[in-house]
Amino acid sequence: MSYVGPDSQPPRPPRRFRGGRALAVSLAVLAPATLAGYLVHDATDGTDDGKAARTLPPSPSRSDRNAPSKPTAKDPSESPAPPGRTPEKPDTESGEPGGKPDGKGSSAGRPAPSGPLRGKVVVIDPGHNSGNFRHTAEINRQVDIGTHSKECDTTGTSTDNGYTEAQFTLDLAHRLRDALHREGATVRLTHDGDRPFGPCVDERARIGNAARADAVVSLHADGSGVGNRGFHVILPAKVRGGAADTSGIVGPSRDLGERVAGSFLAATGSAPSNYVGGGTGLDVRGDLGGLNLSKVPKVFIECGNMRDPKDEALLTSGTWRQKAARGISDGITSFLRR
Repeated sequence: MSYVGPDSQPPRPPRRFRGGRALAVSLAVLAPATLAGYLVHDATDGTDDGKAARTLPPSPSRSDRNAPSKPTAKDPSESPAPPGRTPEKPDTESGEPGGKPDGKGSSAGRPAPSGPLRGKVVVIDPGHNSGNFRHTAEINRQVDIGTHSKECDTTGTSTDNGYTEAQFTLDLAHRLRDALHREGATVRLTHDGDRPFGPCVDERARIGNAARADAVVSLHADGSGVGNRGFHVILPAKVRGGAADTSGIVGPSRDLGERVAGSFLAATGSAPSNYVGGGTGLDVRGDLGGLNLSKVPKVFIECGNMRDPKDEALLTSGTWRQKAARGISDGITSFLRR
């Protein structure tokens, strides 16, 4: 995904991350080293059962910040593997790596018989597809995203050692699916590495809509410059045009995004992006087909920057990915139980 888009959003008042865990002790330690640039408050949010909330400064408009880049990834068949693993077999240390749905892996594609999310449907959208490298003509085909046309998909990015965004997102999707299954949710993936390329961005949105999902989260990792670090959650702008009309999902999607951001911060210890969102960990976009065409609450999360060595060390760690899956799951659970 490229972060060059037409959005120009006015500054918003400070927002509260709605994390589901007490953050005061851990963040008191992390703040000096990793959370500089935004305020840390131990606050009680009356709307979140008295749990600690995060107060962060407002996000500047897009014109006030440099847009990150997301360079095309190298074909994994031509890239060296990260130390200790191969591109075809991402690290699965610490925690179950997940498996394929529909009875082909852990959780057997079935939710727990009971749990707080019983009866809820969550769609997980693993960004990109490893097969996109071999189908450039197909993924470069233009599709209608309501306001304009855009490429069907892209290859995504990769680390300098050849670990691709598509591999990262699929592994994280399996871990997240299993965590949500344990909460009783019915989970669907937009793809499971079981198709030659894609799906296109418009089809990804239609999958969530057809499932009548209670929440959709699209998983990504960025490809910006060295020194640009941290995560950010992308929220849909208010967009109307053609098949696009996000007016009904802007509010609930922001709620979902804030909760995911807060819980991700608590679970991973990763700071919000230092190059997107003005330290809030939130960004609003009106140029993404996966958001523009969604009729159900949906957000994207960029879990880190694959081109920064420090973020790469996190993204290629199975231990860290398990924490990331727990954080995203906690945010979704908090949203669906509100």
